[in-house]
Amino acid sequence: MFGYYIIAGLIFIVSLYVSNKLKSKFKKYSKVHLQNGMTGKEIAEKMLHDNGIYDVKVISTPGMLTDHYNPSKKTINLSEGVYSQHNAAAAAVAAHECGHAVQHAKAYSWLQMRSKLVPVVSVASRLSQWVIFGGLMLMVTTAMGSTILLIGIIMFGLGTLFSFITLPVEYDASKRALVWLETENMLSRQEHEAAEDSLKWAARTYVVAAIGSLATLLYFLSIYMGGRD
Repeated sequence: MFGYYIIAGLIFIVSLYVSNKLKSKFKKYSKVHLQNGMTGKEIAEKMLHDNGIYDVKVISTPGMLTDHYNPSKKTINLSEGVYSQHNAAAAAVAAHECGHAVQHAKAYSWLQMRSKLVPVVSVASRLSQWVIFGGLMLMVTTAMGSTILLIGIIMFGLGTLFSFITLPVEYDASKRALVWLETENMLSRQEHEAAEDSLKWAARTYVVAAIGSLATLLYFLSIYMGGRD
C-alpha cells in the first residue's frame, strides 16, 4: 500500500499545482476587460444564437469556476465571476460551455459516449475504492479476495475510461469556443491570447485527472497480478 500512497501523493501535488495555476490565470485575465463590453452571459447567448441554438438558457450559478453545461435541463450555468463580468476570462469560460451545447446540438460522438457512461460511472466511482480495499483485505485470508479486488478494479477502470473520454470532449469545446471568438471578431488580439491561455490551463486539470486515474488503475492491477502468482 506504500506505493499507492506515493502515487496518490504525487498526483495530489501536481493536481494542486495545476488547480492553483488555473485560479491565478483566471484572476489575472479577469483584469483584461473586453473592449466590446459584453458580459459572459451576453457572450454565451450570442454564441448559442450564432450556432442556431435557441432552446438553451444561460443562467447564473453560485461559486467560482463552477461553470458547466447541463444537457438534461439545457442550461449554460455560469459562475458569479463569469455571468455578469466583461473580461477575457469570462469570455473564454462562457464560450467554452457553449461549445458543449454546440456539441450536444450536433450530436458530437465523444459527448454522446460520455453521456451514456455517466449513470454507470457515477455508481462505480462511489463504490470502487471500497470494493478494492475490501478485496485487498480479504486476499490475506481467502482466495475470494482476488475476485473481489478484480471487480473493484473493473469498476475503477470505468472511471478511468470516463476520464480519457472527457479529454476530447473538453478540448473540442475549447476549440469551438476559440474558433468562434476569432471568426466573429469578439476579442482583440490580447484578449484572445488571454482567453486561449485560460482554456489551456483549464484543460490541463482534466489531463492530470486522467493520468492520475490511469496510474492508480495500473498500480491496483499490478497488485492483482502479483496476488495471482
